[in-house]
Amino acid sequence: MATLKEIRGRIKAAKNIQQITKAMKLVAAARLKKATDRVLEARPYADKMRGLMESISSAGELPPHPLLEKRPINRVCLILLTSDRGLAGGYNTSLLRRAADFVKEQSVPVRLLTVGKKGTQFFGKRNYDVVHSMSVPSSGARLQDAIEVARISREMFESGEADAIYVCYSKFFSAIRQVPQIVQLLPIEAPVAEGGSSSNVQFEFEPDPSGLLNTLLPRYFLTLVWQSMLESTASEFGARMTAMTSATDNAGKMIQNLTLRANRERQASITKEILEVVGGAEALNS
Repeated sequence: MATLKEIRGRIKAAKNIQQITKAMKLVAAARLKKATDRVLEARPYADKMRGLMESISSAGELPPHPLLEKRPINRVCLILLTSDRGLAGGYNTSLLRRAADFVKEQSVPVRLLTVGKKGTQFFGKRNYDVVHSMSVPSSGARLQDAIEVARISREMFESGEADAIYVCYSKFFSAIRQVPQIVQLLPIEAPVAEGGSSSNVQFEFEPDPSGLLNTLLPRYFLTLVWQSMLESTASEFGARMTAMTSATDNAGKMIQNLTLRANRERQASITKEILEVVGGAEALNS
């Protein structure tokens, strides 16, 4: 049975842990607000880009472009977005499990482009083909990070090192709900309008369609990568804030239970001393 000194030591350790988890919760909450704002601000732009692609695709057959090229799938590249640090509940675990399942389901070799140390460490130790890895700042992904990821993956696709590019990320819904999902990025498939109806509107392209696609498709691809990284960042902070809130609450409950045990031990010790004094006094009087 633990002594009073040991219990007090455990109380002190639990209080120190509670201070750390509370500080991490506050930091994650502040960063989550900023990350959520960035996601909500980026979604309208992504929706407009998708709408533009729908309009162009409804105009008829598009001219050939490297990012639209469909060929037999002999090699696949998966962009995996995880975090650099842990203490985020099941955020990284669910992403790693989803990515591992995707790799097992493929009948062709899968090459990995990992963003975040957790994904790099997990697949690197298991001898997966990690062609490139990078980390992002603790404050979240930056646009230059998305540009770098888009550049590397696009070069792999255009050079034939990969015949399809996918991204595995966690879509942000709320601080307590993030859903891992895998989306195909390349080759780009023109979005289909809701209801599957096609428009009869005729378009006149200025400049020519090829020039328009040379400008539009790389930007559309970058938008998809950037949006997934923003969603992933917001999901990470939401998961970390939820995990640290739970850890802080659990530390508080542990402190309460240990304090109650310490009080009982102290009272038992005092009672024992009183009984010893009373017993000694009775022995002297007898």
